[in-house]
Amino acid sequence: MRPIFQPSRFSLLLLLALTACEETQPPNREGRIVSIPEASGISYCHNSETLMVANDEGSFYEITPDGAILSQHKLGNHDLEGVVCEEESIIFAVEDGALIEVDRETFQLKELKIKGKKFKFSKKSGIEGITKIGDKYYLSIQAKEKKDAKLLVIEKGVNYAKIVKIIDHGIIDSAGMEYHNKKLYIVSDKKDKLYLYNLKKNSIQKSVKLPKFAQEGVTFDKQGNIYFADDDGAVMKYRLKTLGL
Repeated sequence: MRPIFQPSRFSLLLLLALTACEETQPPNREGRIVSIPEASGISYCHNSETLMVANDEGSFYEITPDGAILSQHKLGNHDLEGVVCEEESIIFAVEDGALIEVDRETFQLKELKIKGKKFKFSKKSGIEGITKIGDKYYLSIQAKEKKDAKLLVIEKGVNYAKIVKIIDHGIIDSAGMEYHNKKLYIVSDKKDKLYLYNLKKNSIQKSVKLPKFAQEGVTFDKQGNIYFADDDGAVMKYRLKTLGL
């Protein structure tokens, strides 16, 4: 009779350690450059060539284009749903209807409640994305049906933020957007698509099928790359040519 194999204590510990590592490692998905919990918005900073990433828990991260985390800051109990990086400040969109302006040097913040046009923010019609076009901010609104899919055009002053125009665009679950090279890009998590939207004609000009993940924000750098905030806890990076852009 063959002797029954008895694993050593060392081999058992090694097996347990390997199993634990397998369970705690994030999934290896193509395009992932960094893990950030509940990433909900992303914006490229042209002057520093870095990226600002917002998350649903009220924190934001500054990272390199390769995914190295340079800093992390907590703003408080805010559901951040989008971000615009400017030379001296960072503008965050808050789901329940506000903008938060943060000084990039001092990190002092100012919260501005959005008013005007009798628009009511709620869980079913909260802010999902933000971009800047000229001197106005454009906000995408969460919508499950085309009739509710809207963009809010916001004028921001020193102590106010108000809706000056509402655009019906018909893209459901517009979870993030970016104005790049004079074109407006809108990402839909529901459809796993990136839309090129023509503001002058109020129509979709082109749509691009994306890899399947939880798209919550989109931005571009100067080197031909596109980045997405992934609500499942990551930042994704692709070459524009890879996605047919």
